This record gives sequence, structure tokens and C-alpha cells, in this order.
Amino acid sequence: MDFNLFGLIRGRIADPNADFLIEPDGTRLSYGEMLERSGRLANLFVRLGVRPGDRIAIQAEKSVWALLVYLATLRAGAVHLPLNPAYTPAEVRYFLQDAEPALFICRPEQETEMRALAAELSVPRVETIDSLVTAALNEPAAFDDVPCAADDLAAILYTSGTTGRSKGAMLTHRNLTSNAETLHEAWRFTAADRLLHALPVFHTHGLFVATNTTLLAGGSMLFLPGFDLDAILRLLPEATAMMGVPTYYTRLLARPDFTRELVGHMRLFVSGSAPLSAETHREFEARAGHRILERYGMTETNMITSNPYDGPRVPGSVGPALPGVEVRIAEPATGAPLPQGEVGVIEVRGSNVFKGYWRMPEKTAEEFRPEGFFITGDMGCMDESAYVRIVGRAKDLVISGGLNVYPAEVEVAIEELPGVAECAVIGVPHPDFGEGVVAIVTGRPDEPAPDEAAVRTALRDRLAAFKQPKRVFVVEELPRNAMGKVQKNVLRETYTGAFAES
Repeated sequence: MDFNLFGLIRGRIADPNADFLIEPDGTRLSYGEMLERSGRLANLFVRLGVRPGDRIAIQAEKSVWALLVYLATLRAGAVHLPLNPAYTPAEVRYFLQDAEPALFICRPEQETEMRALAAELSVPRVETIDSLVTAALNEPAAFDDVPCAADDLAAILYTSGTTGRSKGAMLTHRNLTSNAETLHEAWRFTAADRLLHALPVFHTHGLFVATNTTLLAGGSMLFLPGFDLDAILRLLPEATAMMGVPTYYTRLLARPDFTRELVGHMRLFVSGSAPLSAETHREFEARAGHRILERYGMTETNMITSNPYDGPRVPGSVGPALPGVEVRIAEPATGAPLPQGEVGVIEVRGSNVFKGYWRMPEKTAEEFRPEGFFITGDMGCMDESAYVRIVGRAKDLVISGGLNVYPAEVEVAIEELPGVAECAVIGVPHPDFGEGVVAIVTGRPDEPAPDEAAVRTALRDRLAAFKQPKRVFVVEELPRNAMGKVQKNVLRETYTGAFAES
């Protein structure tokens, strides 16, 4: 049986003239044109020497052609390797050396530097995204998609590498197909949907969750090159659904022209890639009349849980396991399942879970239990309705005076205080307690800025003494990565001396 994801997508195309993608200036690409252009690219890949199983690495800005490279790679039976455009040449060196791609697609402005790097690392072919497009237009449009087995690789996505060198998560055609099918059904996507797509396409959220789900439904996308708040507000009336990170929603709420009338026709707002605060959830519902659907996933597993389309969407919860996915809360050291309500490490098993880390068999073995559960590294608990609540990464756990402090619990309490927009809680060295709890907060626009004394005073009756921050720092904004996740490793480096003189 052929498991090539693109074959499934092709089989769902009911009308080749239907819109697949619409750019902000109104330029349209139909499903038929998508098939034609991706076919030309796939033919070009073969002519350039790409064989099934070869890696095609691409570091380019988000564009229609960058997305078509992904689809053409699937068609050619190759392995898609998207790289963040923000990566420096030194970082790109590691990825090229580790993945050994047959083809590297770079930005025109970096062609000279990247060609020299590729030559040094013996990468066979280098093209800029512009030269690739020019060459592809001279190729035939017809292409016979390469059959793929379920376990064949479709993509390698490198993890952020904040705790060591980046690991390449190997995702198979079965992984991507099963999760896209599940989300298509769980979130009720149809050909009538038009998704507002402002996410990057080098990451699971924008590349697989948003794109694959829309493609399987035969829907269309309003395809923005990046997060542009003015463009989003202008295009929302033309959309039926939107996927974003929490920052998208907090910035929408900061705009007075974001109104209930503007989104009265919308069907669905989805949030992921970083925790959505309960306060943002409630404020968005009050303003827009929509309860944001929060879900949970990661590079290695695609999507794991989701608040239901029909049924309670609980603020602060990422919902129950998706159909076909097993989730359990386990004791971190032993993997023993924990009772309902107890905090432990979240573990997952299912056809959505990746094949392993590229050329890291020992690391892969470390991250799986003998019975096949993947250890996510996220700490959480499960309630009586099987809804999962995440309390933080295992590595973010603060142990102060021998007691466990889960940052998410403290962050929720602080974000409920007047004047506080966002909060990140970390642990840094403390001469007496081992680690001291530190909160870094941002203020709300047009409200008095929070101050350290007021925050600490307000928490005295809300949290046990050992959970209360010993220091509170007010900043203009929190450091984030490209997907909007707060970079707590950066905060720990910044505030590591907060108690040095205690």
C-alpha cells in the first residue's frame, strides 16, 4: 500500500479550479496549479540527482514556492528538511553536516557564503530559491509520485537545541498522514474552510498542522508571509479559521479594532506551540465571543491532545488525547503510571509518534519506555475527564528548599493580578534554598505598570510561601523564539545572579 502523504492529498482534490492558496495581494493559486508547479519541482529534483530517501534542505523566507518545495519533496519520495531563516551560517553548518542533504536551497542574498559552506561539507547541489523556481518552470508538469511505505521518512525537523545540540526528529509518512487525518476530523475542517495562515513553515505548527489539515479537507489558505497584525485584521473577514501561537491572540486583544463583529462569521480559533494563559482565554471569549481551542503537541509527536470542537474547552487545559493517541502521566524515573490528579511526566504512544532521532540511536532509546511510550519531558496531570493540564517542562521544574515548584502554577496566579500581561517563572541559584523562585513580568498597555512589592504582596494569600517568588522583575517584553515560546534558558542566564548578594 502506498502511504505517500501527497497521494492522499491528491485523491481529495474534488475541483482542480478551487482555490488552494490566496496571497495578501489577492493572487490566487488553484489546486490544479499547485499540482502543476509541484510536479515541475519534483521533476527538477530528480534531474538534479535527488533520489528517494535523500534529504532536501531549505532555508528560505516563507513563500508560496517554499511551501511547494515541501509538497514536491513528498512527491519525489525525498525527505523535507526545513531550516529556520534566522539560523546563522554557523548553525546551518551543523545541520548540513549532520543531515548530509543531496540538495540545499538557500536565500539569494546568502548564495556565495552558502555555496562555499556546502562545498566544504561536500553537499552535492546548492540552489537559491529564485534559481530553483526559474529552472522548475522549464520542467514538465506531469510527474508520477514516488510510492512510499508507511515507515519511510517524509521529513526531518530539528529541535531547538536549548539543552544541547539540536536533534533531528524523523517523521514518517504514517506519522504525518495519521495526524492530519485525525485533526481534519476532530476540528471539522471541510472544503468550505479558509484558514488564515500566518505561521512559519519551518515548524510543525505551520507546516504540518495548518497546511496538511487544510489540504486533506480540500480547503484554502490565506497565506501571509509572516505575522502582520494589520494584514490579519484586514483578512479575518475572509477567513473561517485561524491557527496561531498565544502571542497572536494577545496582540489581537491589544487592538481596539479587534471586535466581536469582525469575527462573528469565524468558525474556529486554534492556539498552540506555547501555553495559552487562562486569562487570555477568558478575555478573548469576552471580547470576540469565541472560546479558543487549545491543543498540545511537539516536534516529535505532532499533535497529542486537543480541547474538543464540541464540548467544554477548559481554560488552562490542553484537553484529552486525540483519537488514536494514548497519553499517560508517569513517574519520571521509573515510568510507572500515576493516579489521576498527580503530577508526573507526560508520555505518549501512537502512530503520530516519530521514528526516532536522526543518527542518534542511543538518544532515541533513552526517550522511549520499553512498552513504546515516548517521554515528552513535559510535566502535567490528568483530571477525571481525562483533560491534561501542563505544569511545565521537567527541566523548568524549580526545587526550592527541597520542595517542587511548578512554574505554570505560579505564572497563572501572577497573570491574574491587575496590570500584569504575561509572566515567566524560573529558578536561579540561591545560597540558602538551592534555587530561588524568580518571576519576570510584563505590564498591560494603558494600565499602571506592576511593581515587585505589589506582586509579592498580592501573592501572599494565593500561594504557599515556598512557591512565592523571592524576586520579581518587570520588563517590556519576554524573550521568545520564532514560534512564540518564552526562552526560559535565556531568562535563567540573564537572572542567574539575582540572589548572588543574598
